[in-house]
Amino acid sequence: MSIDGAVLIRNNRIASATCYLPLSDNMDINKALGTRHRAAIGISEVSDSITIIVSEETGYVSIAYNGEIIRNLSRDRFGIQIEELRKQETVAGKVKRWKGHKKHEKERV
Repeated sequence: MSIDGAVLIRNNRIASATCYLPLSDNMDINKALGTRHRAAIGISEVSDSITIIVSEETGYVSIAYNGEIIRNLSRDRFGIQIEELRKQETVAGKVKRWKGHKKHEKERV
C-alpha cells in the first residue's frame, strides 16, 4: 500500500496532516528519486522547513533543507544533522515565495 502525504509539525505539535507538497522544478535532481523526495525538496525550496523523508522502498531516512537533500542517513548521523539544521534555522529566519508567484515580480510604487 502506498500512502503519500505530509504531516506538518510546528513547535512539537501536529499542525496539519495529509498535506500534499509542491514538487521541485529543479531539473538537476537525481532521476532515481521519486515524487516523495521531489516533494520534500520542493517544500524546502519555498519554505524554511526541515523535511524528513522515509523511503518506501528501502526504509532509509533522508532530510531536505533549503532545496538540498541529504540521503540515506544512519540513526546517529540523522540526529546530528537535525541538530545542525535546527541551529541554522533559528539563525536564518528566511521567507520564501510559494510557487505560482512570479519569480521576478517588481513592487509597484
